[in-house]
Amino acid sequence: MNSKKPLLTAAAGLALLGTAGCGSAGSAQDAATDEASGTPAPATSGEYQDGEYTATGSYIPPSNTKEEVTVSLTLADGVVTDLQVSTSGNHPTSKRYQAEFTNGVQQEVVGKPLDEVKVDKVASSSLTSSGFNKALDEIKSEASR
Repeated sequence: MNSKKPLLTAAAGLALLGTAGCGSAGSAQDAATDEASGTPAPATSGEYQDGEYTATGSYIPPSNTKEEVTVSLTLADGVVTDLQVSTSGNHPTSKRYQAEFTNGVQQEVVGKPLDEVKVDKVASSSLTSSGFNKALDEIKSEASR
């Protein structure tokens, strides 16, 4: 049974090599492919491009007014080295929770690998966290290209 495993791996590798040139030039799939082997590159920490990234995530609190969280961060070797967060503050209650969130999120994020960053409730604010995580997902996608 073990003798078949290398054949399956080789066949999968050939299938990937056979399709590596398909699609448009510079597609996201091509960017996530190791050029030497034609196999997909792993999505792990350290696979992100260094740089500054900004994205906005939104959420709807009980006040039913759309709120936004804009996240700007700097990556170096897959680690968040700087973080700036701004919020929309469309409702007085949201403003209070957003202020608490922005004051506490730094210690949850800065100095950690991007793959390990996902915030839950920060300083009693759980909804702001959802907008933050949406923006973070967009940044992860952009930085992995």
